Amino acid sequence: MTDAACDPRGQLLRQLYADHPRQWRENLYVYPVISRRSRGLSIGANLNPDKACNFDCIYCQVDRATPPTVRKVDIERLRIELEDMVDLARTGRLFEEGGFGHVPQSHRAIRDIAFSGDGEPTTCPLFPEAIALAAEVRRSRSLDDVLLRVITDGAYLSRPRVREALTLMDANNGEIWAKLDAGTEEYYRLVNRPNVPLATVLANTLDAARRFRVVIQSLWMNVRGQPPADAEIDAFAGRLVDILNSGGRLRLVQVYTVARHTAEPYVTPLTGEQLHAIGDRVRRAVDVPIDVFGS
Repeated sequence: MTDAACDPRGQLLRQLYADHPRQWRENLYVYPVISRRSRGLSIGANLNPDKACNFDCIYCQVDRATPPTVRKVDIERLRIELEDMVDLARTGRLFEEGGFGHVPQSHRAIRDIAFSGDGEPTTCPLFPEAIALAAEVRRSRSLDDVLLRVITDGAYLSRPRVREALTLMDANNGEIWAKLDAGTEEYYRLVNRPNVPLATVLANTLDAARRFRVVIQSLWMNVRGQPPADAEIDAFAGRLVDILNSGGRLRLVQVYTVARHTAEPYVTPLTGEQLHAIGDRVRRAVDVPIDVFGS
């Protein structure tokens, strides 16, 4: 008998984790996801419905072949959608329909309201207003244990309006999930195809880690059949050490791989064994908890 057959609950959760649609009914911005890394229900808020992003990552799993249905954020529409989604989850009505009817009780609690979506959320002109809105909804619904999260490439964390929003987010159980997928400029440009140098991302991440709660999210993959070299992993760990030695605080480092269709066909996922080897290598160098999300 296979491991999957012996573990039907684990198989169900893997299917739920792999299903990350950003469309829900007629919503334009807000969508529910059963998130492996959030360990439960994550309410997503897409502030980039135009699918524009300042990075062009080779592993991006956003469907850019389908034209966007809307290009701007309507803050009042966002409010209505967010309040409705929170209420659907709190009352349990969310889990009475569609694929969400199979979600185990252990994963039905709202873990976070996450600003992610189809691009870099901090580029949205209404990012501060959206954070204020989420904080208001969180307070009005007494969601004391629910985190506000922003999932970011770190390029614009030092902008005054972004920092202002992050300060408000921090006061409302906020957490930054900052992307760092490389240790060297060469590999960074290979996998992220960015519009800023790695030094900018590192400086912004350090500044944020001195002020706010920061989690590093690090995606590793095969590129044309080749996994990242040990030297690249060591360089990545060295960047984390630099942040810590410069007064930054990192709550966690997440190590994971691609789970869905990618922008470039030559990108393929690593095995669970490969991911755990990366996690162990980083763990030996950095005194920060490491979570590995392998198969």
